[in-house]
Amino acid sequence: MIYTNTRSSFPDQVVPQEEKMSLEYGLMVARAIEGQWFSQGLGGDRYAFNYNIFHQRRLYARGEQSIQKYKDELSINGDLSYLNLDWKPVPVIPKFVDIVVNGMSEKIYDVKAFSQDPASQKLRTDYATRIHKDIKTRAYMDKVQSALGMDIADAKGIDNVPVNEQELEIHMQLDYKQSIELAEEELISNTLSKNKYHLTRRRFIKDLVTLGIGAVKTSFNKAEGIVVDYVDPANLVWSYTEDPNFEDIYYVGEVKSISIPELKKEFPQLTNKELEEIQKFPGNTNYVRNWEGQNNNNTVQVLYFEYKTYADQVFKIKYTDQGLEKAIEKPDFFNPPPNDNFKRVSRSIEVLYHGAKILGHPIMLQWEVAENMTRPFSNTSKVNMNYQLCAPSMYKGRIESLVERMIGFADMIQLTSLKLQQVLSRTVPDGVFLDVDGLAEVDLGNGTNYNPQEALNMYFQTGSIVGRSMTQDGDLNHGKVPIQELNSSSGQSKIQALITTYQYYLQMIRDVTGLNEARDGSMPNEDSLVGLQKLAAAASNTATKHILQASLYLTLRACENISLRVADCIQFDLLRESLINSISLFNVKTLEEIHNLHLYDFGIYLEIEPDEEEKALLEQNIQMALQTQTINLEDAIDIREIKNLMLANQLLKLKRKKKADQDRVNQQQMIKAQADANAEAAERAAMAEVQKNQAIAETTLQIEQGKGQIVIQKLQTEGEIKKQLMEIQFGYDQQLKQMEVQQAQVKEKEIEDRKDKRTELQASQQSKMIQQRQTDGPPVNFGGDDEVGFGEMMQSFAPQ
Repeated sequence: MIYTNTRSSFPDQVVPQEEKMSLEYGLMVARAIEGQWFSQGLGGDRYAFNYNIFHQRRLYARGEQSIQKYKDELSINGDLSYLNLDWKPVPVIPKFVDIVVNGMSEKIYDVKAFSQDPASQKLRTDYATRIHKDIKTRAYMDKVQSALGMDIADAKGIDNVPVNEQELEIHMQLDYKQSIELAEEELISNTLSKNKYHLTRRRFIKDLVTLGIGAVKTSFNKAEGIVVDYVDPANLVWSYTEDPNFEDIYYVGEVKSISIPELKKEFPQLTNKELEEIQKFPGNTNYVRNWEGQNNNNTVQVLYFEYKTYADQVFKIKYTDQGLEKAIEKPDFFNPPPNDNFKRVSRSIEVLYHGAKILGHPIMLQWEVAENMTRPFSNTSKVNMNYQLCAPSMYKGRIESLVERMIGFADMIQLTSLKLQQVLSRTVPDGVFLDVDGLAEVDLGNGTNYNPQEALNMYFQTGSIVGRSMTQDGDLNHGKVPIQELNSSSGQSKIQALITTYQYYLQMIRDVTGLNEARDGSMPNEDSLVGLQKLAAAASNTATKHILQASLYLTLRACENISLRVADCIQFDLLRESLINSISLFNVKTLEEIHNLHLYDFGIYLEIEPDEEEKALLEQNIQMALQTQTINLEDAIDIREIKNLMLANQLLKLKRKKKADQDRVNQQQMIKAQADANAEAAERAAMAEVQKNQAIAETTLQIEQGKGQIVIQKLQTEGEIKKQLMEIQFGYDQQLKQMEVQQAQVKEKEIEDRKDKRTELQASQQSKMIQQRQTDGPPVNFGGDDEVGFGEMMQSFAPQ
């Protein structure tokens, strides 16, 4: 069996870079790490110690801890044959672990990128300067807009120009965002989403609760791009540190169990002979750490680690004939004699090496300078490790966890539960005591025997007992009450005592962890007010806030490494196109910025949502402002969307001030409008009076004109009527005259006609008379003739 030297130490770092890059140097580093963590000397196996401690805490967190200690506590000389108990552990700790983990697993942050390179700072300063100029010239711009209808503001419309410097400051923090910052934020969010970071985050939050330490790893490869992986702290090794954030460690690594085929695939330089030697090497047995403690001959334990050292960057500064300086990079051993044409300058920078070694085996699998090292743009001499670790409750290298605080009380709860099972199994029902001698002295008088069976039947059916106070001999009968109830409920007090003990240890868990009833899902006290319950829940959140801050720290460091590695992705066409395609659906503008992403430097921060208590205080202020009508509903909606509580309060104050100014302006405008309205009303009244008088005059004139026209029309009408009457009368007169003339003519004619007829009649009669005389005839009767003549005369008057 081959072991590394337990007294080995890390190699000297003050050596040339070429020597540090040698495989022998890497092997010395790997052996030093192996000696610190896997040594079997007096200090023990540090890796095995951590692994066992973490394994024990995880078992308690799952409610699967070993029950042997409880059996040893209850057994007598190792004998458990008389105990028929349910040995399954009471899952008390898993409940509290789930409460904390589930309460912190939700995303309560937004990743924000702040460009801090000189070019971005200049753009931000220029924009703020232009807006500040708009603030100073706002009155002039209002006049130009009212006179010419032109908006000459540099901002997006004159209505969007801040009123003062305070509003400008809030505007720069809330609304101003450069396109490159949006591109960076989308790239980080896309990378986290692609790697299913929400699942990784939940796992290391559970590690922080259970183990007291959490870890995450960011790496880069050409096939997958940026990769964010969960790291099991039980497999980690790191240099000694007292920093909870592990920022001063100089090496960190993890142990992975890899099969022989996977080993060959990952390290193709291994020969078959070396693989055979590795496969036969029995040292693997000492490094297997699975929960069964069994060995698997098909796998080997490989230590992957990162080692931070320094390197000298040497430059030769050459002076040209034109007076210019030209920098030429040289190896660190470059040290020429002084010369007037050039000089040597150098600086020390941190360098990260990647290594891989089979535990317990002298072969070194990998040792090389890390490619695509993540260096902050603000300090390029520093380098970030790919592993991010955090142990918020670490002291002197010892890591404490929330589960560890509960283990002792959880053991007592388990023992109390087992004792309670014992008491319950031994508890018997209440019985009765029967005095047979007392029954012998009793005579029922009906010929039946009062035997014990008859007495019990009567007692159980009626509850009555028959007895005698005196014996037949007249002596005092000590068995006068032959049946007495036996109260065997002594186990009830034991059960109550055990339940009280159980509640005591459960309350102790709440006390030492801060997870009170207001948070652990228990029924709250019915006498507690809602406000007190909220305060209790807030106090419980405060007790575990260090775990939340540790998870946010790991997230922030992962986002910083992603931000620095994005520039590496841009260098490869396939990865760049993958990034472009992943965000093209959301923001096309960012596509123009990605190609120049490597020129920018970003500060990454998390915008945290306020907790419930802070939200309640902010909402109370908002509701008070709404009730007093010092802000509008739209302002309240904008304020609620801000996660930064300080900015939200500043915006609330600014909105209230703007609302007050606007109300003052509105009131002045209302007063002016009222005065204008009153003046306009008076003017309208005067104009109405003038118009009324004018209308009356016009109406009177129109009436008079109407009257004149009526008179004229009347006279004209009367004239027309008279004219018509005269014409009618003239016609009538003319007709009458004509009728009179006609009548006169007719009369004259008739007279003439009568005269002619009389003359003719006289002539006829005269003739007849002459004839009669001549003939001497009889007298002539002129009556008939007269009648005939009268008839003819009447015919003359008949209508023609």
